[in-house]
Amino acid sequence: MKRLLTTLILAAVGMGSALAVDDNSVEIAFDGTSATVTIADNIKSYITNNSSGSHVKLVQSDKVVEILGNENKEIIYYLSGTSADGEFYLEGSYKASVVLNALTLTNPSGPAINIQNGKRINISVKNETENSLTDGANGDWKGCFVCKGHTKFKGKGKLTVNGKSANGIWSKEYVEIKNCTINIPSAVKDGLNCNQYFLMESGTLNITNPGDDGIQVSYKDNPPTKEEDTGIFTQKDGTISISGAAFYCVKADADIQFNGGTQDFDTKNILPNAASTGISNVKAEGIGEAEGVYDLNGRRVTETGNRKGIYIIKRKDKTTKVIR
Repeated sequence: MKRLLTTLILAAVGMGSALAVDDNSVEIAFDGTSATVTIADNIKSYITNNSSGSHVKLVQSDKVVEILGNENKEIIYYLSGTSADGEFYLEGSYKASVVLNALTLTNPSGPAINIQNGKRINISVKNETENSLTDGANGDWKGCFVCKGHTKFKGKGKLTVNGKSANGIWSKEYVEIKNCTINIPSAVKDGLNCNQYFLMESGTLNITNPGDDGIQVSYKDNPPTKEEDTGIFTQKDGTISISGAAFYCVKADADIQFNGGTQDFDTKNILPNAASTGISNVKAEGIGEAEGVYDLNGRRVTETGNRKGIYIIKRKDKTTKVIR
């Protein structure tokens, strides 16, 4: 059901014309130094708009659950248009979806997209569209695309991410990719950096000339405290292409698993790497050559093979738990 809503034209004075969008939806159209933010009538009291010009900053109230109610509903943010000096910033604590629909966005003073929301965030790259994100150089932020939550990229469109200050894509939680094509032609640090785990289900990921690693996967907590702190990279299908990495093509705190798909990079240039550690699939970042690897019964092991479990790596005065 569509309702009348208020349209806020950020670079103009006064009220814009009334438009209609679906319930639970927000539409943001960038146009140079301005942006039009259109909020559906049924949720406008749950979203605070702190935008200025083409820098769109929205805060989603925790009370939005009162109207969304169940796990099958969430607010969907539709982003389109072009700006050479804009951003999309979203803050909240309830899951959300962001749809990229032919968006070209550059933010000289920060991340192009900055989602400060620790819940699951769907990033839908709309079918048959090309989208581009670029941040500014010499900044202190974590990446061009930043997400505090669980990040799921999907759709059948294309997304290009240019990391001019740090990482191309940075996520505080896991990253999953399905169907879409993501190109990261430049990154000062890692092409893609995430915590918890990385999962490539399908689609294409191209990373070129990262200043550090192509993909880095860290524990959610360090040292890890529970099974979800896996630090595992997994590719089930799709194509991953990495070239020109200054260090590793793929680096993970715990394990790297290729279960299918195409790896268009040197699969020996990874960490962990059984050939370099002497301990198959067990390696902890920063440990170097381990003095000992033990199971939870205190028995020393020389190779884990394909056995899943929890292992303790010891070297000098440092102990690290690895979950496989």
